[in-house]
Amino acid sequence: MMAKRIAIGPKHVLRMSKPTKGFLCSLSSNVYNIEFVKFAIRDDASKRVFFEMGHGVSMVGSSDVDCDNFDDDDCSRAIKYTLSEDVLRLPVVSTSLTFTVGENPVANLRMIERHYFQNQLVKSYDFSFGFCIPLSTNSWDAIYDVPPLNEDIIQKMIENPFETVSDSFYFVGDELIMHNKARYQYVKEKKNWVEHTSAQEFASLAMID
Repeated sequence: MMAKRIAIGPKHVLRMSKPTKGFLCSLSSNVYNIEFVKFAIRDDASKRVFFEMGHGVSMVGSSDVDCDNFDDDDCSRAIKYTLSEDVLRLPVVSTSLTFTVGENPVANLRMIERHYFQNQLVKSYDFSFGFCIPLSTNSWDAIYDVPPLNEDIIQKMIENPFETVSDSFYFVGDELIMHNKARYQYVKEKKNWVEHTSAQEFASLAMID
């Protein structure tokens, strides 16, 4: 369900202190026909892959659409991720996003991402991509300098699956064109965990007490 529509700009979302209850724009707001086709999360130092999915790649990690909290139309932009708890202790995380655009040029594409735990803001990121030519395929590599979390908070995040959430807002100029939501659970791993693990293997290896 989409929240009541108001004029939403970058300054507005940067002031938010808790997750939105719904989506702040409709699916039809994506007038540039931006489509995400590949996504990966890595340790920036070791290049270890914690999550990867998309066209032409083997699945690493686990994700699912979040149909528990959203209707059929909106659950396509709400994702539940299962990640290693090691992600929470990394000082720098890198992501790679491959996306396509439609027939219109995209100027000044910007993403603002807000992360919360139990409705408290813990991280905020602001990235700009720039200009995308029509009918192009683009790669967006982002570096996240992660604010250090104390061990008590990390343990609470592990013990409370899917209470860590994020809102990702995509703007062209000051126009909000996309809003995605995610929830996260963090799991312990066995020693000698293999980096490139399928989703099914990840579930059997990682979900331990």
